[in-house]
Amino acid sequence: MTGDRHDREDARREKALKDLEDAAAGSEVFGTSAFVRQAEKARAHFSGADAETDDWTEVWGRRIGRGLSLIAFFGLLIYLSVTYL
Repeated sequence: MTGDRHDREDARREKALKDLEDAAAGSEVFGTSAFVRQAEKARAHFSGADAETDDWTEVWGRRIGRGLSLIAFFGLLIYLSVTYL
């Protein structure tokens, strides 16, 4: 009987901690803005931070690919603005 009670309390405590972590992740942190957070996410994306760090070819492949896609995006943006505006 007491084991069931402790199990329920542990499960409740774990759920409460998870809820607090989720709330902290989604809330505004003092001293940072949404723009700064998005800029950090973009920097991490284009630097290949999501690749495995021990495989240098994967890291540099992602960096090169994402850099080329950024160049292609701006090239297309300039082309379309010159052509249609």
